[in-house]
Amino acid sequence: MQKQIVTHTANETLDLGKEFAAALQRSDVVALYGELGSGKTQFAKGVCLGLGIESHVTSPSFTIVNEYTEGRIPVYHFDFYRIRSLAELNEIGFEEYIFGSGVCLLEWADIVEERLPPRRYDVTLAHGENHDHRIIHIDRVGIA
Repeated sequence: MQKQIVTHTANETLDLGKEFAAALQRSDVVALYGELGSGKTQFAKGVCLGLGIESHVTSPSFTIVNEYTEGRIPVYHFDFYRIRSLAELNEIGFEEYIFGSGVCLLEWADIVEERLPPRRYDVTLAHGENHDHRIIHIDRVGIA
């Protein structure tokens, strides 16, 4: 399954994340791709809201992972922008998160692509023709 959606505002990107969250189940991995400022964090915030997370959701740029456990499914939100080597994934217990019982949201997934599970959602966000427009592709990889 592959879908393309165009959002026209940051709130529409957030709402799309909330809508997308309805299909997520325990152990799902969502790999987020896109340039700086393309809406990855906004989409992730929407997913968290859709899963019942009421905490303030921010990109874990300096901590690599933020954990949110108060929703219907725990969410582990990663940001790999500042990761220096794949060995750092071992230090944070990446495998336990990926194969655990929560939903993993992975910003800058391209940086760790060789460590991604074969079964996941790939969400690619790109700037559209206007400042706030985003072109979003959602693809189910390895999921029947």
